[in-house]
Amino acid sequence: MSKDEPSPGGPLPGSRRFPAASDVVFTADFTSTAQWVAVRSRARPADGPDHPDDDRLDRPVDDPRYCRSGVFRATRLPDGRWQTGLLTTRGSREGFTVRPGDVLDARVRLPRETGAWPAIRAWGDGGQGVDVFEYHADNPDQMEFTNHVRSASCYLHDDAVRPGAWVDVRTEFGPRCVIWSLNGASVFADHRGVGHAWRAHLVVGLAVSAGRYHPPPEPGTTEMSFEVGSLAVRRPSGGGRTAYARPV
Repeated sequence: MSKDEPSPGGPLPGSRRFPAASDVVFTADFTSTAQWVAVRSRARPADGPDHPDDDRLDRPVDDPRYCRSGVFRATRLPDGRWQTGLLTTRGSREGFTVRPGDVLDARVRLPRETGAWPAIRAWGDGGQGVDVFEYHADNPDQMEFTNHVRSASCYLHDDAVRPGAWVDVRTEFGPRCVIWSLNGASVFADHRGVGHAWRAHLVVGLAVSAGRYHPPPEPGTTEMSFEVGSLAVRRPSGGGRTAYARPV
């Protein structure tokens, strides 16, 4: 399925909460400089802070006030650009990577402001990433899920998704099927997967839309934020297969 919502009435596989035996291999501590580094990410051109050709106004800054509390902030600059918070495990001392079979769970508070563009991603080399979620408040009930590794995506509409809401998101990175869940219910299975050799660093950040695809912030808006209350990754114990190691 590509750039589509789940088919109405089309059943998704019943997802186990986790593989039968799994270990927590990563629990996010945004204050940790061993886990996370700020600003630079392979999800941005040349690993740099700017996105000149990607409809973004943000300039991530290495300032703990913008990200290290788990609240990812954005503030307007006099020139109309925005300083924002972005963290990644790429380049950190621990250098954590997500692997096929891992299950990521996060609890997030969505932003209220038009123009805010929050996301959690698992991003590998060469654009080989999976978006755990993206959100734009101009589409207030919609979350976006994308597998860039094997070209599959979904625009999900749900009453639980709204500006300012807390939601639980989960992504199961199966080698042959990636599955996204919202508030405990499976909502999209891509039947494409990430393959068996995929590795990806985590990226968490708040971007700002420039207006080509989504409206920019209102003129009177000077601050925006979204919050990650928790983020953890589980992995099958002993190198076992996940519940979705085969097509579902």
